[in-house]
Amino acid sequence: MNNEVSNEVVLDIETSNTFQDVGGYFPEKLDVSVVVAYYYATDEYESYLVEDLPKLFERLERNGRIIGYNTIGFDIPVLNKYYVGDLMNIPQCDMLAHIHQSLGYRIKLDDVAVASIGIKKSAHGLLAVQWWREGKVQEVINYCQQDVKVTKEVYEFGKRNGYVLFDDRTGQRRQVNIDFAEVKEEKPVINLSMGF
Repeated sequence: MNNEVSNEVVLDIETSNTFQDVGGYFPEKLDVSVVVAYYYATDEYESYLVEDLPKLFERLERNGRIIGYNTIGFDIPVLNKYYVGDLMNIPQCDMLAHIHQSLGYRIKLDDVAVASIGIKKSAHGLLAVQWWREGKVQEVINYCQQDVKVTKEVYEFGKRNGYVLFDDRTGQRRQVNIDFAEVKEEKPVINLSMGF
């Protein structure tokens, strides 16, 4: 990235239940177990349990764009049930949405990460749910933080190069041209979770 300090936030969530538990693909019915956020402004990772979400929301309201992978289709709908407003009002860069728009179909983060930066995710979300149910909270936090690191590195690769890579079903390495650049516009003031 450049020397300019960004106020963007890379975010990922884990849930304590599954789509099977809630009767189908209803992200808004899932429950958060852990959220991990990386803050470019401070170069720090922070983890949040459900009781810590007000602190996360306050930081999201004060920071810049949310960066993630499937945030629009998953993370934000899950988080919105805990938020008094609509987190969709915060500027976002959902990398999966960019890729889907370019290709017409979706690609797993793992596939993009392996081809673009040579890093594989450490596990999968269903294993994180199992760990949560077994009381292995730190393992869930570690897994979620690793997902955020991978997401951050894919984002930086894509922003720097203007494309990401993936291997298609035939094993051919393919390039997807994307533009993760932040749209410069006046950020609306959002003050929904903070008292006056």
